[in-house]
Amino acid sequence: MNSTPTANDAVLQEAADNADRYSDAEIAALWRALRERRDMRHFVADALPEGTLERLVEAAHLAPSVGYMQPWRFIRIRSREQRERIHALVEAERLRTAEVLPSRNDEFRAVKIEGILDCAEVLVACLMPGREAHIVGRRTLPEMDVASLGCAIQNMWLAARAEGVGLGWVSFYDPDALAALLELPAGARPLAVLCIGRVREFYPRPMFEDAGWGKRLPLASLLFDERWPADADALQTTTPPAY
Repeated sequence: MNSTPTANDAVLQEAADNADRYSDAEIAALWRALRERRDMRHFVADALPEGTLERLVEAAHLAPSVGYMQPWRFIRIRSREQRERIHALVEAERLRTAEVLPSRNDEFRAVKIEGILDCAEVLVACLMPGREAHIVGRRTLPEMDVASLGCAIQNMWLAARAEGVGLGWVSFYDPDALAALLELPAGARPLAVLCIGRVREFYPRPMFEDAGWGKRLPLASLLFDERWPADADALQTTTPPAY
């Protein structure tokens, strides 16, 4: 019998020695959520099961934040009338954006935003006011409040995918107009309109990839040693075209 240890034996032993490591099934589930998360635009009108929205907000609230400032605030949009007002703001900006994409005007005009009206829940993710009082980790990088809210949204996104719930992040709107509509206090800022709900199916690939806007960049074009390489731009052979 061959008793020579194999590479797989070493991996198994390392896993056995690391009590903090998740099980293989748990790790696989996490990677599945990462790979299958999609920015959804098509929803069915079904309501979410009771407690689902609260769990998704809890997932967001478990996110890391610079200086533990927890800058995220979420406004739940319940009324049809308020959804229609938000939809009108998004539609106006969608058309303005299409005008500055001359070579892809028609393609961008086809981007669906009806999810705001069709999905089960709409949340507007906002940055709280008074963020200037939080300087730990932000003195030289004030944008870390935005990064923190982005982490919260990603947490929510992954939790939604794990529960079979779609989520779409809408980011084309005039933030000042949306802030006025939602009566945000001075200093607060709306960062995302989140459409959440059941879907008939999840897209097999990112929607913009299927539409030909671009492909996911290879890892070799993203990970550098020691410093930014002189040929970094040449490595990015599949950068999505903007125009």
